[in-house]
Amino acid sequence: MHISKYDKGYTRRHFMESAGKATMGAGMLAPLWDTISRDGDISKAYPQEALSIEAITDGKVKVGGVIDASNIDAVRDLVDPGVYIQCAQQGRIINVVPTTTDVYHLNPKHYIDATMKNRGKGGLDAKGNVVVKGTDKPWIGGNPFPDAKNAHEVLAGHTVSWGRHDALLFPVWERDKAPSGKTLYRYEFFWIEDYPVGRTTLDPKPYIPGKENIMRHNAVLFTSPQDVRGSSFLNIWPYDQSKFPDFFGYLPAFKRVRRFPTNQRFEPLLPGSTFFLTDAWMTGDPYLTWGNFKLVGKIPWLGGAANCWSASKDRWLHDRMGGESGDKFFASSFELIPECYVVDLEPIAYPRAPYSKKRIWFDARTMTPMTMVSFDRRGEVWKQWEAGFDYYHKRGVGHDPSTGHKMTMGDCGSKQNKDDVIWAWNYVHSHDLQSDYQSLLQHVPEIVGGFKIRLNDPKLYENYCTMSAIRRMGT
Repeated sequence: MHISKYDKGYTRRHFMESAGKATMGAGMLAPLWDTISRDGDISKAYPQEALSIEAITDGKVKVGGVIDASNIDAVRDLVDPGVYIQCAQQGRIINVVPTTTDVYHLNPKHYIDATMKNRGKGGLDAKGNVVVKGTDKPWIGGNPFPDAKNAHEVLAGHTVSWGRHDALLFPVWERDKAPSGKTLYRYEFFWIEDYPVGRTTLDPKPYIPGKENIMRHNAVLFTSPQDVRGSSFLNIWPYDQSKFPDFFGYLPAFKRVRRFPTNQRFEPLLPGSTFFLTDAWMTGDPYLTWGNFKLVGKIPWLGGAANCWSASKDRWLHDRMGGESGDKFFASSFELIPECYVVDLEPIAYPRAPYSKKRIWFDARTMTPMTMVSFDRRGEVWKQWEAGFDYYHKRGVGHDPSTGHKMTMGDCGSKQNKDDVIWAWNYVHSHDLQSDYQSLLQHVPEIVGGFKIRLNDPKLYENYCTMSAIRRMGT
């Protein structure tokens, strides 16, 4: 008789056993990244039961089925409070898909390869910034801590390269909704990240000479509707994560570039949105301006780690459901993630921050954040930020390539790794659980103004990430 260690009570037991531990380590049958480094297959690090949502829920939730009000209680320990409310009370339905076992479908290939190449070389300086171990040099590419030993390393490893590309431009569609689901605001904008350090594809690498003290340039330009068209924002992040970014914006009504105060990281950029800059990639501020990092636990989790691209839909727009309007939430797909690190952090450098802490669930396979819940100053749950990701390759009927969909780096303007399939975030639910206002954001192939996805394009910095560029874009 086979006695399964990973029965339906495993989630709770594993969480209780790992809560508050200062040491970590992913993989149950073998260290996870030892296994990944052999062939990229994560499944050999876990017993079959740990990869089965049917086993964990005693058959109440199955691959190919859905999570809805009828069975959400069976996975209550595997989802955040926002997802539970959305499914139990507001009509959200989530598709259940198989666990992704190929790590190259969970992050960009060049990023995974750099992580393997540089594994073991990551360190922290006296302040807590990421350096090449034994030196004072900035990081050289990939995740510096794939075998993270503590919450600090989890946060640092993700924050040094949010998007896992050297440079990116993503066109974004946003709808801001009232509690009923009625759409109040419609925006289109593009989001840019440019990295002068830790470069894995663009020359010069791993650093641009003279810019080793800058972690990233992050620019946003709104192109629609007409009354906000030309509004642009630029964040310049110091590599020293104890320092605040320079934050500039161009507002067409004032016809000038102005500097914004740091505390506006906790406010929406435009009316109606629930998206604050501090929420970006769930670690939207320099991580050393937050503190009291704590590993709350290491648990199985349900999240949109892959299979979230609506490739066959017009403009890739997701179907929607829920709320009184029937379109409050994106149709989404969750998979069982065998291990997630649950990390708490507090805004120590922001005395007026409306958040008392964030709790973030990181996929232990890649250290990609799946979900964030922020708490108000009373310590009560306030906002949920849920992201969905994908490897942009959907096979056609019978795996017929003529009926499938694929986006490669070459399709997105990259001259490096042109045949590699792209990986990116795909959608975000930003849900204010107290007011029930919600912002829906997702990638689209193109927005008003003709802006399309660009990856690892060396022109992005000069065209969009300078003071003169945001002034030019605004006018």
